[in-house]
Amino acid sequence: MDRAPALIKRDQWAREPDQWVGRFEGLSVGTNVTVLFYSTETIGAGPPLHVHTYDELFIIRQGRARFTVGEQTFEVEAGEIVFGPANVPHKFENIGPSRLETTDIHLSEKFAQTVLED
Repeated sequence: MDRAPALIKRDQWAREPDQWVGRFEGLSVGTNVTVLFYSTETIGAGPPLHVHTYDELFIIRQGRARFTVGEQTFEVEAGEIVFGPANVPHKFENIGPSRLETTDIHLSEKFAQTVLED
């Protein structure tokens, strides 16, 4: 399949006009990478325990977070990257004291996750 260069405008992926929150699925341009942008000011907020059938990378752009990936726990800060292997349950939460922003790279053309009981 031939692919052409593409520009993805903010209004095509962003859920918030003034924050980095939203999702871009690679399927729309024929690539196997989906990117999620996450942001919260709420201490303790984050996605529930879940799993994907593909690998994921979390780039911490701002703030601090506690990640649980399988049996391991990491406290991370801006500039660090967490790797979550395929089929390994994971979650994270903002540990403050300010906004948490992450860019999450899913190695899949579409976003898919299964939420688990914590």
